[in-house]
Amino acid sequence: MICIAIANQKGGVGKTTTAINVGTALAATGLEVLILDLDPQGNASTGLGIGRNDREHSTYDLLVGDLMLNEAAIPTKVPRLSIVPATVDLSGAEIELIEFEVRTHRLDRVVEASGGKWDVILIDCPPSLGLLTINAMVASHALLVPLQCEFFALEGLSQLLSTVERIRGRFNPGLSILGVVLTMYDRRNRLTDQVSDDVRAVLGKVVFDTVIPRNVRLSEAPSHGVPALIYDYRCAGSEAYIALAREVIARLPQLAEAA
Repeated sequence: MICIAIANQKGGVGKTTTAINVGTALAATGLEVLILDLDPQGNASTGLGIGRNDREHSTYDLLVGDLMLNEAAIPTKVPRLSIVPATVDLSGAEIELIEFEVRTHRLDRVVEASGGKWDVILIDCPPSLGLLTINAMVASHALLVPLQCEFFALEGLSQLLSTVERIRGRFNPGLSILGVVLTMYDRRNRLTDQVSDDVRAVLGKVVFDTVIPRNVRLSEAPSHGVPALIYDYRCAGSEAYIALAREVIARLPQLAEAA
């Protein structure tokens, strides 16, 4: 079982969209996939059609309670794709986690006890580097970083990578960077190409070849409670996420060996 945290402390970079659509694409290949919605906004849950009234258990229960993954996970409309949804209770979890002696390993404990029921676990992290994201990094084998093609992208990325180094040093020495994916790419904007070139010059092969374009259908799909790959699999955004999933799958064996 491979656990991947999808993280970036900046909001609006496509973390949830990436989690939903990469998860859908991986499930379509026959893998059993679980998404952990660790964002108090619960957008991954909504985007997969899980209504507020259908969230009897949540990732909050995993962190501060004694609930196991198989008790909290619920199926989605996508075959072989399940989710542990988020509720508003998660917004206060960071304060409650302070009371625990080993507050950084709460999620890791739950993932380790899952018994490998799923092939891949994707954690949709909140837009911050607080205790929720730290728990996700401690529990994960690798990090997938969506990076918006904008001016301050590299500045935010350096802060995230510094956090990763601290997590490696103190809690999870095996944490690696699965890859950085450029999102909201607009070929009409010269700045987009400049940012893309700068990121690739700094990070090299860590950056996925696939770029995720700005796409209306990607934005519309969550309101229908389905991934873009189901809403319109022929749109440019869906095709890009299918290509990204292929790259992710190609890197999984190396990740499994390291794990």
